[in-house]
Amino acid sequence: MALEQQIQTLQHMIDESKKLVFFGGAGVSTESGIPDFRSVDGLYHQKYKFPPETILSHSFFQSQPEEFFRFYQDKMLALDAKPNAAHKKLAELEQAGKLTAVVTQNIDGLHQAAGSKNVYELHGSVHRNYCQHCGKFYDAQYMKSCHGVPRCTCGGIIKPDVVLYEESLDEQCLMNSVQAIAQADMLIIGGTSLAVYPAAGLIQYFRGKYLVVINKGQTQRSTGAQLTIDAPIGKVLEQIQVR
Repeated sequence: MALEQQIQTLQHMIDESKKLVFFGGAGVSTESGIPDFRSVDGLYHQKYKFPPETILSHSFFQSQPEEFFRFYQDKMLALDAKPNAAHKKLAELEQAGKLTAVVTQNIDGLHQAAGSKNVYELHGSVHRNYCQHCGKFYDAQYMKSCHGVPRCTCGGIIKPDVVLYEESLDEQCLMNSVQAIAQADMLIIGGTSLAVYPAAGLIQYFRGKYLVVINKGQTQRSTGAQLTIDAPIGKVLEQIQVR
């Protein structure tokens, strides 16, 4: 089926649906200029002393905070990035009462910047940072402007509220995501290869009518989707009419 026909089919499914949920990954943010981990030019293919998976682990954060923050400030804080067509269309669908939730693996806050209100951030957010000693809050700008290890006024190390490797996902966020997906009549999976667990396992809770995958390139496993579109998510969603 040609892309134009696929988008027409997607439009029909969205028109018919009343409770749409979007489940998204890194591919939603790459169109805003934020690098993906696993793509050819992503972080896994760049040269550091340690692989990103090691640097972004809880044990590495504790044992080598200087090296962790050097990488984190350089590669994870893309604060100039702006919402793209996908973020904007999803916010529009929510405002129209069609979309009930965005479940995202991204930590960049671009869904909220586009206007989405009900966003479940499975892996946390770079925009929330807390002192490990006293719990004081710091924003992403503060983290970006720090030299070396960011410290609180009390002297404690400030930790980003992002889920590192070896850490578990927030239980409440996970439960909210499961509930939203279980109650949806349509689920759009976008910009993810479905390689990261436990997040990728959430789609097993979907019992609705329409399951759609929009991803540039292959997903890691078969989803049983009625519609699979191999194209950039922004290019697809910007053509959808909200009505």
